[in-house]
Amino acid sequence: MMVKVIGLMELNDQGAFEQYRSQVGKTVELYKGAIKNRGSVAELFWNELGAAPFNTFVELEFPSVQDAHAWANSSEYQLLVPIRSKAMKLTLFSVAI
Repeated sequence: MMVKVIGLMELNDQGAFEQYRSQVGKTVELYKGAIKNRGSVAELFWNELGAAPFNTFVELEFPSVQDAHAWANSSEYQLLVPIRSKAMKLTLFSVAI
């Protein structure tokens, strides 16, 4: 079953974000994934759940839950976590399609 991984981000450091962004796609591809969409949030219509602020998003796609887990827990991606932590606050979740 195909899985989408959605990231909601509040950017803190543009330089660190550019460094992270230039490398993260390669790690996604190693685990059969693809970056499908990314962009800025134009308008937030409702926030009844009280989600933390975010101003940008990314949508990844993986062939399976196992591939998404393998990517998220991979040594390749974990090497980027310190850069990611400097660049942004992140909420990352998956949805099965």
